[in-house]
Amino acid sequence: MKRFAFLLLMICTFVNAQSDPKAKALLDEVYGKATSYDNIYIEFKYALDNNQENIHQETRGDVTLQGDKYLFNYLGATKIFDGEKTYTIIPENEEVVIDGKGAEDEEGTITPSEMLTFYKKGYNYKMDILQNVKGRQIQYVALVPIDSKSEIKQILLGIDKQTKHIYNLIETGKNGTKTTITVNSFKTDQPISKSLFTFDEEKYSDQGYYIIRN
Repeated sequence: MKRFAFLLLMICTFVNAQSDPKAKALLDEVYGKATSYDNIYIEFKYALDNNQENIHQETRGDVTLQGDKYLFNYLGATKIFDGEKTYTIIPENEEVVIDGKGAEDEEGTITPSEMLTFYKKGYNYKMDILQNVKGRQIQYVALVPIDSKSEIKQILLGIDKQTKHIYNLIETGKNGTKTTITVNSFKTDQPISKSLFTFDEEKYSDQGYYIIRN
């Protein structure tokens, strides 16, 4: 989940005197577009590659965001944040883990609800290549961690020049691992149920799930 959070957290901007003004202007535009929507639904593909270790993994997921609230489906689990608590539903283990607000921050995990604040510190950024991808003009912005001890070497954020929506994110680690998150579907202002971000504890208790409270 932490890797995917980079995709969600990238729709924002931060101020850094060492960063490229053109890159800042583009990120500002993406930020303004994203915050104009009532809700956002994203379907994505996640790929992890390390040629040295002969590793290639692919999976898919989706997330619905509305303000601080989110519903996140990934790796066979569902995660719900209702604005106060986080509920992680794991059907394979028949368990639900309930965490109070702020618990994930203490563990160092980046959550979807932080998508508008994450890049306000910690990175320098600059414009990178403009690439034609299946007829779409994708402008890349390169983000480099300020902390030299970071395990991340660079993040490339691909932005569709026409829609100002995110196309993909490519994270390269110092260990040679490359993580690519590609947006397959980006929908906004969808009709969603008022109970979408509500956890029904009775439902899962009746199904025999073990409820763990942290």
